[in-house]
Formats: sequence, C-alpha cells, structure tokens
Amino acid sequence: MALDLVIRGGTVVDGSGKPRFGADLGIKDGRIVEIGRVNSSAARTIDADGLIVAPGFIDGHTHMDAQVAWDPLGSCSCWHGVTSVVMSNCGFALAPCKPADREWYARCLSAVEDIPTEAMAAGIDWTWETFPEYLATVERLPKAINYGMYIGHSALRMYVMGKRALSEKASEEDMSRMAAAVQEALKAGAMGFSSSRASTHVTPDDTPVASRIAQWEEIDRIIGAMAELDAGIFQIGPDIGSGAAHRAFLTRLRQVALQFKRPIMFGVLATRQGEDPNRWDYQTSYIDDTVAAGGRMFGQGTTKSINAIFSLKSYLPFDVLPGWRELRALPMAEQKRRLADPAVRRELVAAEAKMKPRDNVVQGGGAATTDPRKPDYANLFAMKGVDWDDPTVAELARARGQHPVEVMIDLSLANDDQVYIQPIVNESPDDVLGILKHPRTLATFSDSGAHVCQEMGSSLQTHMLSYWVRKRGAFTLEQAVKKLTHDNAMAWELKGRGLVREGYQADLVLFEENGIRPSMPTVEKDLPGGARRLVQKAEGIKATVVNGAVAFEDGEATGAYFGHVLKGKLAS
Repeated sequence: MALDLVIRGGTVVDGSGKPRFGADLGIKDGRIVEIGRVNSSAARTIDADGLIVAPGFIDGHTHMDAQVAWDPLGSCSCWHGVTSVVMSNCGFALAPCKPADREWYARCLSAVEDIPTEAMAAGIDWTWETFPEYLATVERLPKAINYGMYIGHSALRMYVMGKRALSEKASEEDMSRMAAAVQEALKAGAMGFSSSRASTHVTPDDTPVASRIAQWEEIDRIIGAMAELDAGIFQIGPDIGSGAAHRAFLTRLRQVALQFKRPIMFGVLATRQGEDPNRWDYQTSYIDDTVAAGGRMFGQGTTKSINAIFSLKSYLPFDVLPGWRELRALPMAEQKRRLADPAVRRELVAAEAKMKPRDNVVQGGGAATTDPRKPDYANLFAMKGVDWDDPTVAELARARGQHPVEVMIDLSLANDDQVYIQPIVNESPDDVLGILKHPRTLATFSDSGAHVCQEMGSSLQTHMLSYWVRKRGAFTLEQAVKKLTHDNAMAWELKGRGLVREGYQADLVLFEENGIRPSMPTVEKDLPGGARRLVQKAEGIKATVVNGAVAFEDGEATGAYFGHVLKGKLAS
C-alpha cells in the first residue's frame, strides 16, 4: 500500500525502556503501520540515518489554556519534542466561566501564572461558557500538537458560587452542582479534575484562590462523583507552606486516595523554604505507602530546579525599589544610558540595602520576581550556558572585587539578553535526581504557558536528555525516553501514544543523540498585543511528527496543524 510517510534508517528508542534497534517506520492515516524494513512507496520519505526516532514527549503539567487560542504551535513546548500536553492544572482554567466573570478569570491567571491580561484580551475570542463548549472550541482551533485538559476547581467554584467562592463554605446545593458539572466534563472528554491548596496561589487581591477556600468535604464530593463514573484523574497543587502543613495535606489526601480509588497526582518538590520542610524522599515514601494500601498515586517532578528568572528585559530583583522603579519605567536605551552613569550606579547599588530581608515564607517563582527579597547572591546564577554549571553572582563579585549589584549591571550592559537564575525549589541537583529516579514520579511539570516572563520549564525534556543522560550519565537514553513518553502516557491513560508500536498514533521526535539540548532563553515581545515572554528553543531536533504529519522540521514550523484534543475514556 502507498504510505503517507516513511522514516527510513533511524535508530528506534521505542519508549518501553528496551534496547534501541534499527528500523524504518511506515505511517498511514496518522498511525504507525509498519516497523522494520519498509519497502512500500510513500508520499514523503525522511532520511533518519544517524538519528534517534522516539515517541513524541508528553508533558502533563502545563497552563496553555489561554495560549492555545492564539498560538497554533504550542510553544515553547513544541520546540523540545513535545507532541502532547495536559493543561488546566492546579484548578486554573478558562471554563466553566460566565461572560460577566471573564475579566476576573483573566486577572487571576495573570496574578498566579503571569499570563499577561493584555495578551488574553487581544488573543482570545471568548465564546464559551461551559466546559464542553470550551473543549469544542479547542477542537476547532488549529493545533500543531495535542491537548488534554482538566476541569479546574477554582473556575468551577466561581462558576457555581460567584463571589461567594472566594470566602464561603460551599452549601449542599453548591456541591451537588459542582459534582454534576465535573461528571458532565468527564463525559465530554475532560482528563479529570484539578485543584490547589498551595499557599502561593493567590488572587489579584492577594487572597486565597477559590480552590483554597474549599473544605475537604467539597473535594470528597467531587472525587466521589468521579468515582461513580470510574473515570478521571485528580491533580492537586500541594500546600508546602510549612512541613507541618504539608504533612497535614498529605494525610488528608491519602484519605481521598483510599476512599475513591481515583488516580491522584501532585508535585514532589525539594525545598529549603518554609519551616521544617519535608525532604523529597518523605514524599516518595508517602506515595509508596499509599499505593501499598490500595491507592493510585503519582508524583510530578521536573528535571531541573524551578527558578525565578531575572533579566534586564523582564524583571530584576531590585525593581521594587523606588529609584530602580523609576529607571525601569524608561525605554531600554535610556535605561542602559543611565546604568552606565557612575553616579546613578552608586545610587542604585546603595538602594539595594533597603530591600526586604529574606525570610522563610515559601515563595513561588511569580512572587519571587514581583515581590523579591534581598537576593542571596550565592543562590543567584548568571546564566552562561545550559549545562547547570553557571557561576553565581557572589563568585563573580569576589573575582571582580565589585558589589554584586554592580556585577549584574555590568553583565546586563554587556548583554541585554543576560539571564539570572534563582532556584526556588529543587535547588540541589542531587535532590532532583532522587525525585527522577523514583518509579512513581513522572518527568513532567513544565508549567508551559504560565509564568511567561518568570520561569522557563518548557525545556525539561531536552534538559533531561542533554544533562542527565549525556553529561551526567544518570540515565540511559532508553530509560530517559521511557520516562518522557510511555510512563506519562500510562499515567494519563493516553491509549495509543507513548510508544513506537504498530497501530499507535504517529507522534514521533527525530533527534541527534549527541546534539539535542536546550538553547539559551531570550525575552521576546511576541504575545498578542506585544506582551513579552521568555522563549527557549532547542538544538539537535531534526523533526517532530504529530498524528502522522511533520509539524516541525529543523526547529521551524511547517504549518501542519494535525493536533488532536486528548479525551478521557468516557469520550475517547
């Protein structure tokens, strides 16, 4: 038979963890139909000699709900071999939403996830109200990659309760309506239900988001409604405000896991913040114990530190200070002129002493950039490459005999794309490795689509392959690909994806084993309305295939929009 695409002569790492093998792949109607020596003719052939052919990477923790409306590519994830994402994590979603509440939802996404309100206003044609209507909208949109989505708790609570959602306990009627809406969403195709108890998740008024107001009884009712249908994943942002609060959260979450038997996911994090924080292995042991008792539970981990990112073009730690604030409001050329003035520099350096001192209150990446404490310069890195071996500002200050602020001014004047990285959680590579090595912890958690000028987690897949596989040798390529593909497909119950198998969807990434790596991030003004964001591309990826179509080639989009909406089992 005539094929649509043949990938010839590649080395297949099939996602199962088994050893690689040489084979051709034949693709027809979006699926892999032949593996081995393929002699059939095809509309197109890709020469994969010298390349790894792997399943497309899957990222289950993103916030691309708004971005999908204006960005058919799915950037920045798409540039790192990602072919499928799950969005609407941590209860933050754009549906269900009444028309009168659209601005508030947008402001909440901006406050928590740093998605600019001007980009949402310019980029979203907001025509839906219910979750099924939003899902149908995403189905109609052009998409270069695949999208799954949760129904989000904060959005749902606001939809049902209005402003009461931000301050009141839900009534019996409120809980019944929420449970019914979740069942409706699951039948339409929701992957599940997401929520958050994280102390860092606050509204534009600096009050807890709606999901944090909910009693556990409310969560029980909603997860119970999922259990009635035997469908849906429960994803929740944990409360790590202190070790005690974290332990109380986990204890109560175990009750949900054991009572309702639905798969549960939460972030496994190592942090030095907060009072008496729990080690990462306390959290993974907790998962093991819950599973042994009959629960279904996964940790979500990333492949590197979760950072606050600073730059001259976005945020600097000193922007909250009056003198700095005045300067930073000026056009970039004028900022640079004044930063080069010795008298101005002396004033700016002296102002740093007035910054808020550091405390042990847990800060997310967002607050660390918009409400920063006086920097710990020994934990603030001047990014020179992508191999996790950058110098600290403290080291550079000692070597140069300068104040750390002056070092940052000099570096930024020499290169206004200079980026500074402050690890917030997962500060230690050894902790990250411990999390990644655990069999029930998923390599995901990019937050792609959110914190657009504050964090850059979208490169976690290429970082995994370049740092943990090639530089550190902590995983074989086969092991790493399995974590990025099959393990995530199994956890999110994405049938027909995550492996190179006959009959599976042809979601594939072709890359150079010794060349794949993240590129340096830059700040670009490419969002609707000219809003800024961090952009990070990758090197060493030859092609990304989505549902049988070549969506990206040599880092460039081809204009092929064959992405699907990934639906839960009740609708798929």
